[in-house]
Amino acid sequence: MVVVAPSILSADFAALGAAIALVEPHTDILHVDVMDGHFVPNLTIGPPVVASLRRVTACQLDCHLMVTDPASMLDDFARAGANGCTIHVEVGSTVQLLERIGALGMRRGLSLNPATPIESVEPFLGHIDLLLVMSVVPGFGGQVFMPEVLPKIAWARDQIDRNGFAVQIEVDGGINMSTAPDVVRAGADILVAGNAVFKAEDPAAAVLELQSVI
Repeated sequence: MVVVAPSILSADFAALGAAIALVEPHTDILHVDVMDGHFVPNLTIGPPVVASLRRVTACQLDCHLMVTDPASMLDDFARAGANGCTIHVEVGSTVQLLERIGALGMRRGLSLNPATPIESVEPFLGHIDLLLVMSVVPGFGGQVFMPEVLPKIAWARDQIDRNGFAVQIEVDGGINMSTAPDVVRAGADILVAGNAVFKAEDPAAAVLELQSVI
């Protein structure tokens, strides 16, 4: 079953608890974008906010670390209550970081940017629980979906299924009613949706609408 994971990057940061309460009845996963202003040109939130979110929701907190030094943060995210941490293959030290995430009891996620060849993640597919394919250049919400990533999703689906890996494919960037069907057909399991959910007049209805087309 394909799941919609609302991204709180597009929610009102002054009322995150209220925003989450609107969508929580319709999803099991919340996507949390963590940006350091260095790996990407934006600065968002860190472990203290995740700890606050943990107190108000039972949803899985899927933390996407768009940061240059994830090693320095992993323990703090685990203590804060993150269910999973996704690092970028572009950062390096991939095996060590994935091992640390797993040792901390979190889901091991690996992501790649649109310009990064999909083959770069192939050596790690047997060591992760989640592969996050970025369908926009990471850093800011509200961007337009890049259809050139669809073959990457299909390649990953083929490799994962052929080798029997227990890896979910997540896609993040420009997901809406128009783009979601193509992403699902390519092989995605989890669709991250920010503006399509939290900029809608009724975020709960928006989640249900997305689920209806996938």
